[in-house]
Amino acid sequence: MLDWIAYKKELGPRIGEIGALSPDTLKGYQTLSGAGAKTNHLDAKTRELIALAVSVTTRCDGCITVHTSEAIKHGATKEEITEALGVAVALNAGSAMVYSARVMDAFAAHSKA
Repeated sequence: MLDWIAYKKELGPRIGEIGALSPDTLKGYQTLSGAGAKTNHLDAKTRELIALAVSVTTRCDGCITVHTSEAIKHGATKEEITEALGVAVALNAGSAMVYSARVMDAFAAHSKA
């Protein structure tokens, strides 16, 4: 696996480098990332648990280390994180089922052609 602490520290300078070369890209990302905190319909811990589930479904290691750290900072327990990850696993399986149905539909269309 990764050294998650070191990896998180390495991300900052690289993202800063992108920000220096393309400030609007970084600014846009920061705007999107901070949008939930401005409306505050969900608390920070819930947003971080969602972020962790999405991190798994998008296979983003950087997201995993950042949002794990933030989830802990906002009081998420190992059990809550595990439940959020269970949702990610279920969605990935569900997505595979939906796209399997699309293959069957494509098969039917191609078989008629």
